[in-house]
Amino acid sequence: MNHWIIAPVVLPAFVAALMVLTLRGHLALQRIASLAAIIALNAIAVALLWSATMHGPEAYFLGDWPAPFGISLVLDRLSAMMVALLAVLALITTLYAIGSGWDAKGAHFHPLLQFLLMGVGGAFLTGDAFNLFVFFEVLLIASYGLMIHGGGDRRTRAGIQYIAFNLVGSSLFLFALALLYGVAGTLNMADLAAKLPGLPAGDAALLRVAAVMLILVFAIKGALVPLQFWLPGTYANAPGVVAALFAIMTKVGAYATLRFVTLVFPTDLPATGTLIPAFLLPAALVTLAIGALGILGATTLPRLAAFAAIASMGTAFLAIAHMTPRGTSAALYYILHSTLATALIFLVADLVSRRRAHLRLDAPAPVAQNGLIAALYLASAVALAGMPPLSGFIGKLLILDAWRDQAFAIWPAVLVSSFLMLLGLSRAGSLLFWKPSESEAVADPAPQEPLAVTAAFALFAALIALTLAAGPVTGWLDGTAASLHDPAAYIGANRLEVAP
Repeated sequence: MNHWIIAPVVLPAFVAALMVLTLRGHLALQRIASLAAIIALNAIAVALLWSATMHGPEAYFLGDWPAPFGISLVLDRLSAMMVALLAVLALITTLYAIGSGWDAKGAHFHPLLQFLLMGVGGAFLTGDAFNLFVFFEVLLIASYGLMIHGGGDRRTRAGIQYIAFNLVGSSLFLFALALLYGVAGTLNMADLAAKLPGLPAGDAALLRVAAVMLILVFAIKGALVPLQFWLPGTYANAPGVVAALFAIMTKVGAYATLRFVTLVFPTDLPATGTLIPAFLLPAALVTLAIGALGILGATTLPRLAAFAAIASMGTAFLAIAHMTPRGTSAALYYILHSTLATALIFLVADLVSRRRAHLRLDAPAPVAQNGLIAALYLASAVALAGMPPLSGFIGKLLILDAWRDQAFAIWPAVLVSSFLMLLGLSRAGSLLFWKPSESEAVADPAPQEPLAVTAAFALFAALIALTLAAGPVTGWLDGTAASLHDPAAYIGANRLEVAP
């Protein structure tokens, strides 16, 4: 067994416990420990990505208990990619938190960050549906603590709404798992993939109910209509650096959906058939429309960024709903792009809010260090709207190409929503950086945050790298998508046999 597979779970858990027990009240030492752990996580993520590419899926059995009886973690190309994305985003946002001083506004920012990394990393690596629920709860608890970091009435109210909505999702998750276990007698995802094709016809109705409930849970995590209501208020009121880190959390919902629809509930499974894509496609289109309209009507930059996150999830789920290797490859590229672009717009929103007298877009006020921040905003706007030359344009082209068999229905929705997003982002940029202001009031004093600004530019650099490397990246993602839609190797890594 490759023991490094468990490292993205154990490392942040150990460092978080160490900081709580021995480094409480020592911010400088917490920063050093947190950065060292995240740099190590990046190195481990690169090694795991290489291993998954070269050797295919590998399973780690805790206590050496075989699947489906024991707890297993499974490394494949998809989980390795998501762990690497998590590690890169965690490093950039941690540098931003240190550079901006956000981590000093509460006693437990860095331990909570590490627990969040543990939960998200575990969700990407787990091979068991029940442990996916467990990791969801770990990241929910940690994200709630980060959400209310720094205090404030509005943030606390938004945090309560956030946790209440997600607790409903957790309850629904448990009901779905109970149904699934009652039908199949297992919750190991590879074992489910092996057993469900041979399920008796009398259990098909229960399996369909379990599948719908699970997709609803993932829709809550991924802010998919009609379950997106929690996201705008939550992300708009969260600290900017926390909202940027949360860009990866909505992708947990997309990841779980992609994992289940390719492994457990594929379209050729008789009991569920095309039930899931029949729900995902219209929900994704409406989510995309709501996100675009929200950007157009946003009154503050953080709220605009929150609706941009919703629009990006609608676009990603639109590609997932195609349920083919081509659509899955496009979805994976867009997930990479949108995570970086969404994080960037949240960091820009935080930089603006710290250099401006107020947050509202309809009331003019100058922005300190206007030119530098305007350049970052322009980059994030181009990326989010899907305009050339950045990776958002390539991602949307891939999605449009995947849906060319239904271009008459899908292409207008994507193109019109992109146009609305461009209008909303242009309007906000004009009001913030171009429209003259009679007032000279700015945030005083204008903060000098070279590390924070550098971290934001690092996200921009990552988007440029993703654009320049689009050829080899999409080639690698094509192989990843093909392996997802042919899960025999994934099932075999768990030492299970594929049902005939």
